[in-house]
Amino acid sequence: MSRTITILNGPNLNLLGTREPEIYGTTTLAGIEKLCADAAKKAGFTVDFKQSNHEGELIDWVQQAKDSAGIIINAGGYTHTSVALHDALKAVKVPIIEVHLSDPKTREEFRHHSFIEAVAKKSIVGLGAKGYVLAIEALVEMK
Repeated sequence: MSRTITILNGPNLNLLGTREPEIYGTTTLAGIEKLCADAAKKAGFTVDFKQSNHEGELIDWVQQAKDSAGIIINAGGYTHTSVALHDALKAVKVPIIEVHLSDPKTREEFRHHSFIEAVAKKSIVGLGAKGYVLAIEALVEMK
């Protein structure tokens, strides 16, 4: 069994810390990566932490993660638009946990539908950077 957790981040998450801090907080993506690495190490796992603004690259990474311990994904705006990302996640047979820093269902109406939620074992929303750590803990419990 793989001891690597794949953590994928979608478009604009590279701007965390400066982009709408009143919604997304002030923690940078590098800060979240460190939180994840520390949480995973504590549980005996490692993380493969990535971010892309490109849908196809995210899909490639999902397919490459088919043998990982699981996938934690914050698909950003692709959450609400990408059937292709949904299909890629559905095709891999590893646990998937969806994470969002804010709660999309309390925001604009177009954010209320998630194509990822249907294929995820769990969705953790609205808890800021801590949501990633909780996702790692949940994924470890599934193993």
